[in-house]
Amino acid sequence: MSIKTFKYLSPITFYLTAWASFQFTGWIVWLPLLYAWVLIPLLELVIRPDKRNMSAAEEEISKKSNWYDYMLYMIVPLQYAALVFFLFSLQQENLNTLDIAGRIFSMGLLCGTFGINVAHELGHRNNRFEQFLAKNLLATSLYIHFFIEHNKGHHKNVATHEDPSSARLNEPVYTFYFRTIFYSYLSAWKIANDDCRKKNVSVFGFHNEMIQAHIWQLLLVAAIYLFFGKFITLCFLAAALIGILLLETVNYIEHYGLTRKKSASGNYERAMPHHSWNSNHPIGRVMLFELSRHSDHHYLASRKYQVLRHHDDAPQLPTGYPGSMILSLVPPLWFYVMNKKIKALAI
Repeated sequence: MSIKTFKYLSPITFYLTAWASFQFTGWIVWLPLLYAWVLIPLLELVIRPDKRNMSAAEEEISKKSNWYDYMLYMIVPLQYAALVFFLFSLQQENLNTLDIAGRIFSMGLLCGTFGINVAHELGHRNNRFEQFLAKNLLATSLYIHFFIEHNKGHHKNVATHEDPSSARLNEPVYTFYFRTIFYSYLSAWKIANDDCRKKNVSVFGFHNEMIQAHIWQLLLVAAIYLFFGKFITLCFLAAALIGILLLETVNYIEHYGLTRKKSASGNYERAMPHHSWNSNHPIGRVMLFELSRHSDHHYLASRKYQVLRHHDDAPQLPTGYPGSMILSLVPPLWFYVMNKKIKALAI
């Protein structure tokens, strides 16, 4: 394993802060949030973005290295170990409301960063083993239908009004949450049902991916309820919701206000790098397994995370993903900054 490969183990530092949150009380339970939403955004304000791409030789070596895949696979048992530890940690005596809230938010961060983010990468792979791992990770946020809608819906309709995961110009993130969560869920059902019809199988049978997803998730919730009771189950549901909102906040900043043109024939132009917001800020890149090089991901979804490229025509976020996500939570500031960038793109 080379030094360049080793940098993708850095998300483990975030994982360790969450582990500490589940073990201690007081201010330490909030350590993951301080790390993710204070320290990293501040560092990315002062560390310059890195636009460099690998050489052809370096890219070929990285493609052939299995270590990049092994690091993703490792996340699955780590995520479930953290989930179990989180659930047991809530049984400790003398926990006050802030301790419980801090642990819920910490688990929610793991659901979003470890769970959904790595599931997104694995979900784009072609083999069933990696797709199975992706669904396992998504289950920790009760969001397995993301696998269906993202791959067969979002990537097809990105940067159009037909895509519930693409934020529109002047759309606040808070109204976006309702639109994207509701319509993405309906879209996943439509896609899964259409797939069943193409295979000439019943939409009400186990072949339907959405039915599989619901059974999977209901069994997980039922198991937590059986072993830990009502209150801890509600805490898990709250953490899963936080993971979902983190994902949808990322969706919001990735395509805000960008649109693909429709031809006279009624077809949209191909998704190009300029249809996704990009970020080359190095900390966010490695902590999120290069998710922030999102322009190249939509340009060629099959490209693995370690070889994603910078494109000069890709619009750039004002800072890294963590800082941009915080900015999006204050709509007037977000519109002030981003609408200027969108106007500049049109010049």
